[in-house]
Formats: sequence, structure tokens, C-alpha cells
Amino acid sequence: MTRAVYGLYRDPDAAQQAVSRLEAIGVPGRDITVASNQPYEEYDFSKRDKPTWMYWIAGAGGVLGLVFGIWLTAASQRAWPLPTGGMPTIAPWTTLVVLFELTMLFAILATVATMLVTARLPRRRQRLYDPQVSDGYILVGVEGGEVTEELERALAADGLGQVKTIDR
Repeated sequence: MTRAVYGLYRDPDAAQQAVSRLEAIGVPGRDITVASNQPYEEYDFSKRDKPTWMYWIAGAGGVLGLVFGIWLTAASQRAWPLPTGGMPTIAPWTTLVVLFELTMLFAILATVATMLVTARLPRRRQRLYDPQVSDGYILVGVEGGEVTEELERALAADGLGQVKTIDR
């Protein structure tokens, strides 16, 4: 059975202090969970996630879709040749719709797949969350392992937050 401890803070400054105190007592940054109902870009706790390659992967998916679309339209027009009355067998204007649709399809599928992988969805266990986050509170917590007095003191140091402990 794993346990979790977290604090709820109304003020982003108090949440940042709690994150700093947790890091000061040796909790690795990757083990600290921070959840809020809005972004706080000016605080360090909102800059902990690393950027993804989603743009590049979506672009590569689009290029792959374009190449597949070119191959599909050319192969199908060559496989079933129709009399075209002197016009080219592979007509560029009529294939543009298919090329566009396949390019967008592959780019969207690559984006969704990247999002699912980077967000680690679906998860077997639920992430640390409290319904008060929807009311404007900021959750700062640590899950897994033993909950120690030191963790609880770090989260409740200023008395600005509510500290809760849960069993999972």
C-alpha cells in the first residue's frame, strides 16, 4: 500500500515555497506533484516539465501521410487505367483532395499518439488529485513511499496550506 501526502494552497507563492522546501529536504523534482486549475507561468513549479517533440512528430506524420497519399493515388490510377481522352493518367488537380486529407489524417494520428505517450495515458493508477483544485487551490504533494514527519512539516511550514495524507 502506497501513501501520499499533499498540501493545498490558495496562493501560488506559498505553493512555490512548499515545492522549494520539499526539494531542500531531498525529494526529487520528478516525485513532486503540482496541480492547479490555471497556469502560473512566472513560478518555477510550472516549468518542471520538459518540452516534447510533438511538433516534429506531427510534421513527420504529415510528411508520411503526403508520401502515402502520393503513392496511393498514383498506384490506384495506374492499377485501373481509364480512358482519359489525351489527359495525363495521374491528374494532379484531382489528387490534391486525397493528398490533403491523408496528410492531415497522419499528422493528427501522430499528434494524438504522441500526446498519449507523453501524458502516459491511460494510467493504471490515478494521479494525486483533490477536488479543491477546481476551486482555485494549488496541490503540492508527494506520492509513494512512506509519509514522514519531515514531509508533513515541509508542506505545512508556513501554516498557509491544508495538509492531507491518504492511503492508496
